[in-house]
Amino acid sequence: MKNQVTIHLHTVIEDNGLKETSTVKQIGNFYQKNNMDVLAFEEKVEGDHAIKSMITIQPGKVNIKRSGLVSMNQQFRSEKVTENVYNHPHGHIHMETFTKSIDYQALSGEQAGHLKVEYTVKLNGQDERNHTLTLTFNKEEEE
Repeated sequence: MKNQVTIHLHTVIEDNGLKETSTVKQIGNFYQKNNMDVLAFEEKVEGDHAIKSMITIQPGKVNIKRSGLVSMNQQFRSEKVTENVYNHPHGHIHMETFTKSIDYQALSGEQAGHLKVEYTVKLNGQDERNHTLTLTFNKEEEE
């Protein structure tokens, strides 16, 4: 099953009392296959570059794969540490992620899909920062 959806991605990073937030709204696709849900979308960034994102959601596990101007494959597993390398035009950054919680409500009927991941990240071994990723998605309204 494939649906075109409107995706709202909101992230909050807390670092020593400072909060950095970002919100992205994109049109993308939502697929359901076996016990896995997948969201795929593309962001246009400065200089007409594109970053493709694919978010795979399974029980107790979320994977975010980005490719293009920046690339990474970040895994979230409930109460576990995962590692990856974030590649962007200015170099490579080692990321260590500890997932505190994953809360997911699948898209069904008229009810929006909702994903919330709370986690910490250490970049290149520096102090960890608290992150919250909140993703909501709705079926595109048909004309």
